[in-house]
Amino acid sequence: MPNLPTTTETRAQPLADTFRISPLIWVTLWSLYLALIVPLPYLAWVTGADLPLSWFVLGLVAGGIALQAALSEEVRLDTEGIHVCYPRWVPSLFRQTWSLQWSMIQDIKARATGQGGRVFYLINSTETAYLLPMRVAGFARMTQRIEAETGLRMEHVKPLAQVWMYSILLFFTLLLGLADAWVFWTATTI
Repeated sequence: MPNLPTTTETRAQPLADTFRISPLIWVTLWSLYLALIVPLPYLAWVTGADLPLSWFVLGLVAGGIALQAALSEEVRLDTEGIHVCYPRWVPSLFRQTWSLQWSMIQDIKARATGQGGRVFYLINSTETAYLLPMRVAGFARMTQRIEAETGLRMEHVKPLAQVWMYSILLFFTLLLGLADAWVFWTATTI
């Protein structure tokens, strides 16, 4: 009779998981960027600013590339460990990549932020601290996998920004976008 996997073997963690920035965070930050930046060329034209339109377009594109670079962080969990990485097109000057083998992770420690929140650091055997990415989609699944691989208790680890925070920011960003659209429409019909 063939050896059948046991129940625990069939529920084993996948070989690799990739966690990207939460879509809510991605949409919110892109919407805020566009609501704040897109009106600038029009406002410069209306006010008679001496800057050429090409400068505004160049700034808009450069800022968009920088924002997309910041939002392209990925967390990869595999059989070896945890890896925080960015796509190759993101210059190394602007990315902070790191990797830790599961066996090197000794502890997880919380630190208070200036705004009253808490961030968490993975601590390795040499007491070096690595910031745990907290704005990824599937954060709970990621912490469960880290707990399963390291044996550290992760039930107290919660995301820094809750869904309601980004939902409120998105709501007000959409209001700002509507206000921008109303100003454009009013200015062109008067």
